[in-house]
Amino acid sequence: MKTRPSLSLSPDDHNQPRQLRELVAKATLHLRAEQRVLQSVPEPLREGVRLVSYKDGELVLQTDNAARASQLRFRQQEIMADLRHEETFEFVWKLTIKVRPGRYSLKKPAEPMTLSKENARLLEEEAGHTKDKALREVLEKLASHASDRSG
Repeated sequence: MKTRPSLSLSPDDHNQPRQLRELVAKATLHLRAEQRVLQSVPEPLREGVRLVSYKDGELVLQTDNAARASQLRFRQQEIMADLRHEETFEFVWKLTIKVRPGRYSLKKPAEPMTLSKENARLLEEEAGHTKDKALREVLEKLASHASDRSG
């Protein structure tokens, strides 16, 4: 009988391959380190900031906004001083801030513009006074797009 694959990803799950357990353990360690780093970042600057790496005393953070990156650089000494209280970050000596704008922006779809009945009436009136046949047709077609709302 075929066994169902397990979606349980934990470093303690000995049924998973060793490489997968090691990867999950590293991801868990990174998550804890990122949470600790974000505690050191002043509250208004935390949004959009993530830990990229920490190696040989160099801490690399990433943000999605250049203005926030400037503010983080301005407060880097304060952030590093707070982190040095932790054994993991005891020897942090350099903080690098990288800017990487978000990949996707949630743009609100454009709402179709509506033409009021009053404006449609004005367009039709103007079309009636126009001698240019092509312009008159365009104005009449535009007037036909009036909304049901009165305005």
